Amino acid sequence: MPLEFIDFPRVFNLRDLGGLTTRDGRVIRPGLLYRSDNLGALNDEGFTPADRDRFGMLGVRTIIDLRQPAEIERHGGRAPDWACTAWHNVPLNNPAWREEDYSEVDGPASYLLARYHEAARTAGADIARTIGLLADPAVVPAAVHCLGGRDRTGIVIAFVEDLLGVPDETIAADYHFTEQSTRRFMTWFRTVRPDAKDLLPYLDVTPPEVISTFLADLRAEYGSVQSYLELHGLTEGQVQTLRSIYLADV
Repeated sequence: MPLEFIDFPRVFNLRDLGGLTTRDGRVIRPGLLYRSDNLGALNDEGFTPADRDRFGMLGVRTIIDLRQPAEIERHGGRAPDWACTAWHNVPLNNPAWREEDYSEVDGPASYLLARYHEAARTAGADIARTIGLLADPAVVPAAVHCLGGRDRTGIVIAFVEDLLGVPDETIAADYHFTEQSTRRFMTWFRTVRPDAKDLLPYLDVTPPEVISTFLADLRAEYGSVQSYLELHGLTEGQVQTLRSIYLADV
């Protein structure tokens, strides 16, 4: 299934992972797992009753917000009560990104890869907890989001896709697709802030080789993504439940 966005005002990176195919020919069931940018934007005054009804048709039961509490307060608040039955805040405990760590010589891919490895070292328990929440039949349909839906969400979703058996080239394509959502956001943002500066290079792109290299590095260090996650608290039983929830035979 081709990657596509689900359009809503002020939400630029919402999409259903349903339809992605695994290495053994199974597919992720549609309408059960969504990834997104900031769903706090559903509180925006431009979100109409018709938009609300249309979002309700997605059937989202659980929203997992990976932002820090200060980000939630600063950027639209948490998703509204009407958008879900359960809301969880699992802020990833990764270091703040510093512009001074960016090297124009090395480029955005090198910077992003270093930040993702930082997250793997410091936020493993948070990542495992998030995936553990998804491994519960009572939570679905579920949506995972952060601010832009690219880095924290990108790591969590890449790990879920790996556990489900999605091939690396598909994981990389899904990660890279977020680059288009960044363009969508900036197009909108310049309608309200015509003087807005260009994004920093490492915030503007999601090169597919970043997530592919990150996964390869993690496997080289831990043996597999699953082994890494189990080291941080995910169980084999949860992995099996995850597969039973989200995968369907063709």
